[in-house]
This record gives sequence, structure tokens and C-alpha cells, in this order.
Amino acid sequence: MPDTKQGKKFELTMEMRMLLAFLLMGAVFLLTPLLTGPQQKPAPKAPEAKQVPAAKPAPAPAVAPQAASPAAPPVIASVKAAEKAEQYVVETGVHRVVFSNQGAVVKSWQLKSYKDNNGKLVELVNAHAAPKAGWPMSYVFRENPPKTDLNQALFVRKDTGDPLTVEFEFSDGTVTAHKTFRFTKSAYRLQVTSEVIDAGQARPHLLGWRGGFGDHSIHNAAATQHSVYYNAANSKLVIEDAKAAKDGPIVASGQFSFGGLEDSYFAAVFLPPAGSGLDVQTWSDSIAPAGEKDEVPHVGAAVGSVGNRNDLTLFVGPKNLDVLRTANPKLELLVDYGWLGILAKPLFLALNWVHNNLIPNWGWAIVFVTVIINFLLLPLRFSSIRSMQAMAALQPEIQKINEKYKGVGLRDPKVNEKNQEMMALYQKHGINPMGGCVPLLLQMPFFFAFFKVLSVSIELRGAPWLWVSDLSQPEFSWVRILPILMIVTQVIMQKMTPQTSPDPNQQRMMMLMPLMMGVLFYSSPSGLVLYWLTGNVVGIFQQYFFNRYVKTHVPATVPVSNPKKSKG
Repeated sequence: MPDTKQGKKFELTMEMRMLLAFLLMGAVFLLTPLLTGPQQKPAPKAPEAKQVPAAKPAPAPAVAPQAASPAAPPVIASVKAAEKAEQYVVETGVHRVVFSNQGAVVKSWQLKSYKDNNGKLVELVNAHAAPKAGWPMSYVFRENPPKTDLNQALFVRKDTGDPLTVEFEFSDGTVTAHKTFRFTKSAYRLQVTSEVIDAGQARPHLLGWRGGFGDHSIHNAAATQHSVYYNAANSKLVIEDAKAAKDGPIVASGQFSFGGLEDSYFAAVFLPPAGSGLDVQTWSDSIAPAGEKDEVPHVGAAVGSVGNRNDLTLFVGPKNLDVLRTANPKLELLVDYGWLGILAKPLFLALNWVHNNLIPNWGWAIVFVTVIINFLLLPLRFSSIRSMQAMAALQPEIQKINEKYKGVGLRDPKVNEKNQEMMALYQKHGINPMGGCVPLLLQMPFFFAFFKVLSVSIELRGAPWLWVSDLSQPEFSWVRILPILMIVTQVIMQKMTPQTSPDPNQQRMMMLMPLMMGVLFYSSPSGLVLYWLTGNVVGIFQQYFFNRYVKTHVPATVPVSNPKKSKG
């Protein structure tokens, strides 16, 4: 018992411990201000003083921040940004280009040697669509774009001392970007370089040209515009329109010789360094053309090197074979004659030679080449007309066969008997019933070849001839003289051609052919109508002489093929 009481005197109960703790805490709060009297005001700095002892020397606090962020001073020094948006104009012998330092983009790109339908310099930038789709030479990132929108950043133009070189720089301390455009005085090509560094790492990117490209003054301009690239691996020219990218951009990458945009007569394509490749993206931007309400898909493209930095040659100019060949022989492929290239390209080369060496007018060159073509086809035309004259002489016999099978329907088995008798009659007299169609059939390939030449050859764009102001377009009037003359000459030639059928219904149908041809040609390019009109005029003269010559031989032609009677 005594031991127990004595032990209790020295044991602290829970209440006593709590009381003691409160007393000690109160003592700390009361005594601390007294013990720290003079140092009370700088008390907030006390924590800093407690962090410094790890580096006791006085300079340690200054050294520690430098070790933690060694790039801090350079970041502050490298910040480059303009105070306001400005524009800069570069003029060469062939280009007039307006740059903006906001995004280091192009606001206008004009070709000084070509005019549009309004008589102004051809403007390749669609200024109506670009604010929505993006201005030419905008940055397009493959993935993970920087937080800074470089297409809205205010770049600083660096003074290079060269009026044909435009260099832009921008940095916000984290993202650094450069673009350089080096023009030449009289060439359609220039050098373009671009680079983006984000937090010390290069960012792969492309340069875009969206919202359409080319001559926007023509009717339905968006339909003539395409993205294009040439795949050297399979020797294939790939052409895409805006509709192909309606569900999102189409991405292609490889050893492409060039890639970019084109319309019927102009192109803007990038060429990579030798041994390098390209990334090409095709875009579709739905925008209502100026003055219209309905949106139309406009093609766009973004092109870049297969790497972190772009160092490319850019061609912006006409799809003129001589110009393309001078810029880079590979660019000749931009003039695509399609499946008729085997005929269309030689035809254009012939026209070009005549224009450059004999007749310095594209209209008269078309007339000259058409006359040559018709005289080269003269033997076949002669054979065709002889066949038609012979068929005209056989009309009484053909009429007898038609009377014999009069009322026989197309599904009647007797139709085969009728056809067999007709063929036997033709064979008896050595006549090819299709011979009369030969000249027309031979003209059709040249017709399509001329159409293709007029569609893709910029040399004929805006080429005048007499009252025609542009051979690549229909005449700019409601009353178009060339189609009317074509109809008249077609009727004259029809009248001079021997009638191979006595059926009046067929004859009336044949007389309607000139009118149908006139409707077809009324909205066709004037150069194409001129080709057909010239062929008609040549055909009239040829028919006149053939009629005089063949008439003296027709009586001998028909009976000659009946040798049995001549022997008896």
C-alpha cells in the first residue's frame, strides 16, 4: 500500500500532461518576442536565412538561382516581337508580293506578265477566303503545335540589305521561329526556309496555302484548282481536288519531285533538295465566293520537308513549257495532256513552232496547222468521198432492197436477210459503207487534242485573233461570229456531199447536224471553233474538186466490180 501511494505522487495523469503542454506553449508565445526584440521587423526574411546555411558563403544565394535556371538571361535577351502589324512589298521582274509580319505570311502574290478577265494583274491569293482558311505561307504543324499561335504572332523583319530577300524572326522566350524568302530578279523560282524551335526542340511543320489558288476571275474558278505532286518512285502525277479532302486533310509523304497547287494555267509548287522528300497535305475549305451566298469547296495544300527544317525551292508562275523547263525540267510534268498526250503534245509543239518561226499569231498558227492536217488526211478523204459517190450511184438498188423488206421490224428475223443482201451489194461493187464516216472519225482525235491544248497551254491564254480577244475562251458577246460561220460552212459542205440514203427522214436528220454542232460549239473555246471552221472551209474546197473529179469516174467505178459480165 505505501509503495503504491508513493508511486502515484510521481505518475503524471493525462490531465496533468495536457496542462503542462499548454503551459509550455504559452511560455513560448510570451517569451519569444522578448528574446528576439531587435530582430522582430525582419522576421519575414527569417525563412530565407534558414535556406541559405546550406551554402554558408555570402555569395551562395546569388549562385544558387544561376545553377537552377542557366538559360534565364538568354531567354530574356532573345525575345523578338514587333509592336504592330506591317506589310512589305517585294517586286521582281515577274512577281509583286505583299508580305505581312503578322504570321510572316503572304497577303498578295501577283504575276506581272499576266492579266485576268478584268484587265488586272493575275492575283493568285484568294483574299476573300484567306482570312478564314489561312494566308499563304502559314505554319501548319503535323502534331503538337506550340502554345504560341505563330500565325498571329508579330514577327520582326530583319534588315538583310537585299531588297529581294525577306527574313522574319520571332521569339517569346520559349518559342523561336524564322522564315526567309530569297527571290531572284527575273525568275519565277525563289528559296524558302523556315524553322520553329519550341523549348529547345525543333518542331516539324509545313507551309500552307489554303482557300484556293490561281486566277479567281474566271467562271467557276474553284473547279479548275487542284493540289498536285509527282511521285518519282512510281513516275505518277497525282492530282486531287477539294472534294477528295471533304472528310479531312489527305496526307502523302515520299520522294516527291514537287508538290503544291495548280489551276489550268498557273502553279505554286515546292521542290525539295536532291535526295530529300516532301510531305504534302490536301485540304478542303468551304467558302462562298465573293458576291455569292452558297459555299464552294476550295482546295488548299500544305507542303514541308521530311524533317525538322524546311529548305525548299518554290516555283510560282505560269505553266509555260519553256518557263517550267528553265526553272526545273521536272516541272514540265505540270502540263498534263492526259490520255491524249500522245497526240496533244506534238500538236502543241507544232503550233508553238509555227508561232515562233512562221506566224507570230496563235490564231493564224491554228489555221495553218489545221490546213496541214487536212491535206495530210487528203488520201483518206479522197477514198471516203469515192465511197460516198459510189453509194449514191447505188441508191436505186438499195431502194429496191428497202422496198422488198418494207414493214419488217427490227426484231424480225428477216432483218438479218436484209442486212446480208445489203452487204452482198456493197461487196459486189467494192464499197465500204462506213467509208463516208472516216473523215469525221479522223477529225475527232484532233478535235479532243485541240480542246486539251487550249485547256492547259497558257501560251494560248489571252491570245487574240482578229476580233477574238482570247482563243482559250468563247467570244465575249451574245452573238458569236465563229460558231455562226461554222454552222454556215457545215451546211454548205452538207449540201455538197453526196447523199448516201434516199430516205427523206435520214436526210432531214443529216441537215440538223450543223445546228447540233453549232449548239455544241457555241460555248466552246474560240480556238477550238476556229479549228473546226478552218477544217470546214478546207473541206468545202476539197469537196468541190472531188465532185468534179469523181463524177467522171463514178460510171466506171460501179460496173468494174462485176468482172463476170465483162469477160462474157
